[in-house]
This record gives sequence, C-alpha cells and structure tokens, in this order.
Amino acid sequence: MHIFDIIAVLIFFSGLFIFLNTFYLKLPSSIGLSILALILSLLVLVFGRMFPEFHLAEQVKAYDMEEVLVRFVLSVMLFAGALNIDFGKLGDQLVPVLVLAFFGVLISTSVIGTLIYYLLDFMNIELHYIGCLVFGALISSTDPVAITKMIQRHKLSSELENKISGEALLNGGIAIILALVLVSLYKEEVVSGSLSLGGSIWVFIRDLGGGLIAGLFFGWLGYKALKYIDNDEAQVEVLVTMALVMVGSFVAHYLSISSMMVAVISGLVIRNSETSTDGESAVGYYVFKFWQLMEESLAAMLFVLIGFEMLVIPLRLDYFAAGFFALNIVLFGRWLSVFLPIKLMSRSHAFDNGTISVLSWGALRGGLPVAVSLSLSGFHGQEIIVTMTYVVVVCSVLYQGLTLGRLMRSYQAKQVQNQSS
Repeated sequence: MHIFDIIAVLIFFSGLFIFLNTFYLKLPSSIGLSILALILSLLVLVFGRMFPEFHLAEQVKAYDMEEVLVRFVLSVMLFAGALNIDFGKLGDQLVPVLVLAFFGVLISTSVIGTLIYYLLDFMNIELHYIGCLVFGALISSTDPVAITKMIQRHKLSSELENKISGEALLNGGIAIILALVLVSLYKEEVVSGSLSLGGSIWVFIRDLGGGLIAGLFFGWLGYKALKYIDNDEAQVEVLVTMALVMVGSFVAHYLSISSMMVAVISGLVIRNSETSTDGESAVGYYVFKFWQLMEESLAAMLFVLIGFEMLVIPLRLDYFAAGFFALNIVLFGRWLSVFLPIKLMSRSHAFDNGTISVLSWGALRGGLPVAVSLSLSGFHGQEIIVTMTYVVVVCSVLYQGLTLGRLMRSYQAKQVQNQSS
C-alpha cells in the first residue's frame, strides 16, 4: 500500500467512527472513539490471521510516520488548542490556572517518571530514566475537548468551570512540549555519550527559548495579517493560519527548536491579541470552527492509528502489566500535581471543596499522548512507552470518562445543599 492509501484508510475509519459515535453511541468523543478503536483492532486482528497477505496493521506499521506526527499532527492540535485559550475570559482564575498547568505538569512528570523507573527496574524491563520522564510528561497531557464537553453537561460554578477548562487547555501544550524537549535531551545524550548539566541547560534553552522567540514572531505576523483581512473572508483567514502553522513547523525543524512551542505561542498570541475598536476579534468565527474540526478529526485518526500499532508490537504480558500499574501511578501523580499547588494557593485564592477531586478525576487522556508515543521512532524503549500509553489512555477514557459524570453530579448536589443551608 502507498502512504496515501494508508492516510485514506485512517481518514475513512475516523469518519466512520465519528458518525457511529455521534448518531448511535452518543458518548463523549474520546470514550466513543476508544470503544470503536478496540472493536476495530479485534476485527483487523481476526482478518489478518485469516488473510496474512492483507494484514492492514502490518502495512500501516511499514511506514515511519514520525515526521507526519511531529511536524503536522502535533503542531496542528497544539495550535488549535492554544487558539481556544482566552486569558481575558479566565479573569481572576488566570493565576491559579497558570500555576496548576505549569507546576502541575512538572510535579506530575517527575513523580510519574521516577515511580515508573523503579517499577520497570523491579519488573526487569529496561528503560532509561529520561525515557521514563518522557512517558511521565506525555501522559500528563489531558484532553481539553473531552473535559470541556463533559463540564458543559453539568452546571458547575463558573470559577470551577474556568479552572478546569483553562487548565486542561494549557496543560496539553506544556506537557507535550516538555516531553519532546526530554526526547531531544535523550538524543543528545546518546550522541555525546554523556550529557553535562551545561549541555542539558543548553538543550532546554535552545528548544524552549528558540521556540518562544519564533512563536512570538509568527504569532505577531499572523495577528497583523488577520487584522488586515476582513472576517467575512473566512477562506483567506483559514489559509493564512494554516500557512502560519506549516511555515512555523518548517522553520522550527530547520533551526532545531521546538516546533510545538512555536505552535502554542503563536496560537496564544493570535487568540489574545487586542480586538478592534468595534470589539471584533482579528480571528473570525469560522477560523475557530475550522481548527476545532481539525483537532477533533486528527484525534480520531490517532485512536485508529494506535489501534493498528498495538497489533504489531510485541504483545508481552509484562508490558501490559506495567501499563496497568502505570495507570495507578498516573492517577496518583495527577492527584499530587493538583493537591500541592491548590494547598499552596489556598491562602490567597478561593477554591471550591470539590476542585481537587474534579480536577484529578477529570484528567482524561486523549490524542496528544498517543501522537507523541507513536512519534518516538528509533527511541530506545518506544514499545514499552507505546504499550503503557495505550493501556493508560484506554483505561482513563473508559473508566474515568464513564464515572466522571457521577462525580460531577455529586458535586452539584453538594453545591445545591450548601446553597440551601
């Protein structure tokens, strides 16, 4: 099969899954897509055993999609997520959201990565400590689309709703950027044999600092272009934003800086740029709808892709056991990354009683961790990282996703009870 045939297959199944979930399952997108991806995996496995020459998963695996995932899929999804972050709407919740997103990711990454390292060492599975931190960072990324749609179904307090949606939107970008910077750090260590503290600092400055500067430039350039274009010219604005993301990714790759940082920063600059005198944003309504469609479509494709990937990597029992242990470690790391910042900020900011519970249990995993794990081509330990990511994402989406509504209803009931008393 040609690479375009593979892409056509992924798009077909993604469209089919979205259709089935929208009109028949009627579940939140991440939950429905996970269930359908599991069913597809079983069907492809059976078909591949019956007709080995037409094993679809083997043909998908034959192509290295690292470039596509890193330079297109991740850039598009992170730009789309950043474009939805309106700092003005967060108001008084801006500082708590920034602290929760930034320091929460750092706490979660270090806790999960360290505990996974000792777990795998106990299970005699080899994975470098930086590789464990890569897993800790990528799995710390939550799905803003799933959690936003979930909280819209329940009447939460505006403060809690802003905290949840704002943290989820920022969290994904920060976690994925950190994961890919750690991958660069690992590659530098492999090339040099041993990486000094100064060398590690340089990798972070080069990737993050360079990405920040390039992102600010492309964001400013995009804002100026969009401000000049009338919002009624939706097709022109869409093409400008697409060109911005693609060129930014190309420049970042050429300069060896973080293309994810460029995508996130440029999206934030465009979204939070000043409005015109009549209050109209530089970005038109249809541009937001287009990027929302792109984000959800690519997330669907990633669920299909990881279903194929799991059929061709070694099905080792110890890898899957590590994945189920990792699920508990991830839940603990997420709880700690929410608990510590909130306790420290509670002296200066007010938090509802259910904030820690909802933020911890509402951290559903989605397409971004899947994309990063699949993009680690040539990374020593990719198979164990993909397996653990697959187990954690599927269990998180199904178990947490199907029980989160009950938690939110419980929170609502307590809220009503407090108001009446």
